[in-house]
Amino acid sequence: MLFGKLLPQEGNFFEMFNQHAERIVEAAHAFSQLVANYNDPHLREKYNQDVDNAERAADRVTHEVNRALHKTFITPIDREQIHSLINTMDDVADLIQDSAETMSLYDIRHMTEEISRLTDLSLKCCERVRDAVKLLSRIADASVAEAALKTCEEIDRLEGDADRVMRSAMSKLFREEPDVREVIKLKAIYELLETITDKCEDVANLIEGVILENS
Repeated sequence: MLFGKLLPQEGNFFEMFNQHAERIVEAAHAFSQLVANYNDPHLREKYNQDVDNAERAADRVTHEVNRALHKTFITPIDREQIHSLINTMDDVADLIQDSAETMSLYDIRHMTEEISRLTDLSLKCCERVRDAVKLLSRIADASVAEAALKTCEEIDRLEGDADRVMRSAMSKLFREEPDVREVIKLKAIYELLETITDKCEDVANLIEGVILENS
């Protein structure tokens, strides 16, 4: 038993990354459905719960990765890269949950076109994060590494699209919304949704670093 503990270990980090990325996409899909069905209180509650469940599941994977880091002698990529990647991914899941909670706490009464557009871009970013993460275990293959880098570039492009939607949304909000309380509420929601895409871009940048250092 002691001999076995002394043997070098390589934790299954790539599989845990994949599990976490799937939970991010689950949360993003649930949030998208929350926005699409916001006028139905029953469905709103259901999808709020789905977001919470996915975020908690993502948290469990994050804790598992961080525990494995302390127990694993040999890791497939740099320890700091593993730590940064899983915790930045977890920030994405947290932001999705924060967005759903803020809508409820601020008693948002209706969805705007801008919320829908930012939600759609956030979902697409999360799906691309999942796609890029799936390729990490095979980046020694040059074609796989190239595909992962292209996916990261697409995340960057989507984040740029979200920036433009955000600027337009803020301009419209301050020009056209007469109720100061609504301005404050919607501004907070827009900023949270745009930050989801920012954080996905952070994940993409970390993945690019892993690829460039290890492929």
